[in-house]
Amino acid sequence: MLIRDLEVQRIIDSQFLPADEELQLWLETALIDYSHDAEVLIRIVDSQEITSLNKQYRHKTGSTNILSFPLEMIEGVPGLYILGDLVICAEVLEREAREQKKTLNEHWAHIVIHGILHLIGFDHINEKDATEMEAKEINVLHQLQIDNPYQEKEVNG
Repeated sequence: MLIRDLEVQRIIDSQFLPADEELQLWLETALIDYSHDAEVLIRIVDSQEITSLNKQYRHKTGSTNILSFPLEMIEGVPGLYILGDLVICAEVLEREAREQKKTLNEHWAHIVIHGILHLIGFDHINEKDATEMEAKEINVLHQLQIDNPYQEKEVNG
């Protein structure tokens, strides 16, 4: 049995945050093809903290929706299965969901899965890698019965 351990730190208080059970489901679904144990920390923060981290680690100004901090595995250290940390800004996700006309829960699922894929080595630096990562995200979200987040929804009326 593979271990899929999740620790959640909620630095902000909001009624719109996903439950631990949802976060755990998204973790397990994102890692369905991953054949190693995995431990992930998700820290849910405000705009001020994510802006500070974005500047410190990516040298970019302003807030962002998620930052992924993969842990470099140490050769020969048995039992170490920490994938890394995800820092997610709830305020940015809420704004993006409104702007993109997505449900907040579906946007949360997408961003968490996106971050987990970063932790296991997926990236979107070039077009080929981006296409591969998006296809994986779409597949994982489909398993959760969530629509393709890269496809614009038709607006009735």
